[in-house]
This record gives sequence, C-alpha cells and structure tokens, in this order.
Amino acid sequence: MACWNALFDQARVAFAQQRSAERARALGLSALTCLGRHTLSGLLCTAGQQFRDWSAAYRLFERERLDAQALWRVSLHGVLETLPPTSPVVALLDDTLIRKRGHRIAGTSWRRDPLGPHFADNFIWASRFLQISLALPEHPDASASSARAIPVDLLHAPSPRKPSRRADAQQWQNWRALSAAATISRRGAERLTHLRQAIDQFAGGATRPLLVCADATFTNRTVLRDLPPRTTLIGRIRKDARLYALPTAEEENHGRGRHRCYGQLRPTPEQWRRDESIPWTTVQAFAAGNVHDFDIKFITPLRWKHAGGERQLALLIVRPIAYRRRKGAHLDYRNPAYLICSDPALAPQQILQAYLWRWEIELNFRDEKTLLGSDSHKSAAIPPCAPPPLFSCSSTRCYCWLWKIVISPTARCPARAGSGFDLDGPIRASPLPKLFRCCALTSGPPPWAYKIKTASSHATNAQQSHF
Repeated sequence: MACWNALFDQARVAFAQQRSAERARALGLSALTCLGRHTLSGLLCTAGQQFRDWSAAYRLFERERLDAQALWRVSLHGVLETLPPTSPVVALLDDTLIRKRGHRIAGTSWRRDPLGPHFADNFIWASRFLQISLALPEHPDASASSARAIPVDLLHAPSPRKPSRRADAQQWQNWRALSAAATISRRGAERLTHLRQAIDQFAGGATRPLLVCADATFTNRTVLRDLPPRTTLIGRIRKDARLYALPTAEEENHGRGRHRCYGQLRPTPEQWRRDESIPWTTVQAFAAGNVHDFDIKFITPLRWKHAGGERQLALLIVRPIAYRRRKGAHLDYRNPAYLICSDPALAPQQILQAYLWRWEIELNFRDEKTLLGSDSHKSAAIPPCAPPPLFSCSSTRCYCWLWKIVISPTARCPARAGSGFDLDGPIRASPLPKLFRCCALTSGPPPWAYKIKTASSHATNAQQSHF
C-alpha cells in the first residue's frame, strides 16, 4: 500500500484539487482489486462506498477534472529516470478496439474485427484508441533482455461521421478532409512528434535517440515521411514490397533536371529470403521468456518509394522459427518476418530485440481490458476518452511497478526520487494476490479512502468488512 500511495502521489500534479486526487486514488486501487465488472458502480462497491453519494465520482469523469498531459509526463519522467543516460528510448506504437453496445456513445463506429477469421471480414461496434508505451528492459546493458512496457500516451481516435446523402458538396468536402486527418497513421505520426518534443524537454532528452516499433499499419508513407528528428522507425513490410538500390555514379543525372533518387529495382523481401547465395547470420534475442537464436539476413542500403527518395533503409529478414504443438509431434514453422529500419547504421541484433519488445504493448492491452476493465465503462454521460486514461494507463503503470515491489523478497523503493520503476525482479509474476492480502489485513478504513459524511451507520461497517 505504501508503494501504491508513493506512485500515485507522483500524479498529484494532474489534479486541480486534493479531494479529486484522493477520489481517483481510491477508484484506481479499486480497478486493480475489483473482481467483478469494472463499471464505476462496481469500483465504488469495491472501495466500500456503495452506501455513499456517487455523484462526486461521476463528476470526476463527466467534467474531466484531470490534466491528461500532466499524467503522461509523470510516466515519461519515470521511464527516462530509470533508463541509463546512454540508452535509447524504445517506443511501442499500436491501436486497439474497445467493444461497445450503445450506438449513441460518442466516438463509436463499425470496425473490422482483428480477431475474425482470415477468410472473412467481421465487423464490431467499437471505439478506437491509439496507445504509446515505452519499453523498460530488465537488464539495460545486456544485448538480449526481457522488458516491460509502461504506457505514456493514450488517444481516442474516432472517425468522423459520414454525412447523409442529402448533404451539400461543402459538407462532403469537409468530411473528406476530416477523414484524411483522422486516419490512424496520421494520428500516430502526430503523437510521435508530440512524444519526441516531450522527451526533448527533459534534462538530457535531446541527445537520446528514439526507436519506434510498429506493425504494418504504421509502416507507410504517412509515418515515414513525417518522422521527427532523432527518431528511427522499425516496422513490418509486405513480402512483395518493391525496393530499390541507391543510384550509381553512371545512373546519376549530371545534366539538367531532377536529381535521381532510385537505382535499379532489387529483389522483393521474399525473393531475398529464398536466395541461397546470401548466407544466414545467427543472433540472440529475448522472446517468449527465454533467449533464442534467430537466423537473419541483413541487407542495406535500400530505398523505398513510400519512405521518400532521400531516406536510406535497412531490410531485416527473420527466418521462420520451428516449434512443436506437443511433445513428439512434427515440426511446424511460423511465418517469416520482414522488417525495415530507417537507420541503416543500427545493429541487426538491436533492431530485432527492439521489435520483439513490441509484443509488450499487446500485453498492456490485455491487462487494460481484462484486469482493469477499460471496456466496462457504460455511462453515456462520461466522455469515451475519460475512463481509459485514468484506470487503464495510469493503473497499468502502477501495476507494472507493483509486480516488482510485492513479489520480490528484497524489494525496496527506488533509489532515485523521480523514478517510479525498478527492474530487478521477475517480469511476469502478478502482485495482486499479495495486494489482496494487504487489503485484507488493513484494519479500519483503508488509508486511500476519502471520508464523506453518510446518513447510514452501515457504511462504516461495510467498508471495514469489504476486504
């Protein structure tokens, strides 16, 4: 409990009033310990405040009484303080869908279900969010190490409503302009620029390189051509992508006209993978709980028309990994991976390890939806972007720190006052069992519960006996 309070005290600057911060502290801890649906009423019942006035808790979200940008700065500052001064910042970028039922909820629309079968497109009614997490390696000095993702940014990214058939030409023109600006790749490029500016504001942040790991959704013209300075993109591309060599001296245009940017057409990534004349190189990287050997091919320099004529790229091909579904079964193979990096000088092992850490943001989404219930907020009066930033990202950040504090027998608070994380314990153990015991051993009202006058004497007994 002391560690939870210390972590939440760092986010006090995001609230204008102390009582709002204490109310959010109680609801944030309830989001971690709630065993039922993570609705606002369920969180209040978990905090033992079901017999009290609920209006203040609803107003906390209806009127958005918190500064989201100040909340993200706290998480970002903790990550930068924990990383070594010479270590690059690895950012993980991805979007997710939160299912909704009400068709009057703001920001909801029909989306393609990513969990649908490959032979058909299923549609779900959902809200779309864009999240950025920073990877914290367990051993920053090691070349192959596990990591944990800490959320530092979350953006509600809805699509504009399509006008009716009877709308005039101006409304249709405005809708097309808004749709182009609301694409997920455009939003991702804007948030990366904002992240780069936020890192530069910290002491020594301007000298830190930023590595962004993304999937094929963000490996396109929109993101690559708008990358901020000192930022490198690592993403997946198609196996039939058209890549070009740099123009040679004979191919250069020495006369009048434009400068030539592309040389001869090179083989596709799939053709390069099948080319036996290019040898495979073995590197080690951490994935799936252990250090594995990966066979790769590294080709550089290359150019891609989607990235622009002046940007040089590196292609990393990862050979399919063999596995067995059960003991004694025949070998199966996963699909190969084709990665491009906007910095050809980056080491292949560092590119591979940084991209393998991208799976951690998927685990963030799992924790936010299953453990913290970011998709359980059903109140139509609450803005769609209010509950997930507070409970999903802020509580996930605290949860990622609590797993170390409560399960490591030698755990202690971090040495640096500005840091909220320590990375000496196991990565995947859960702190919730010990957190439940800590709440059960607490006598009387918990220290994070705020006091409100009640009309019934049963409120105190219910709060004491809840855990």
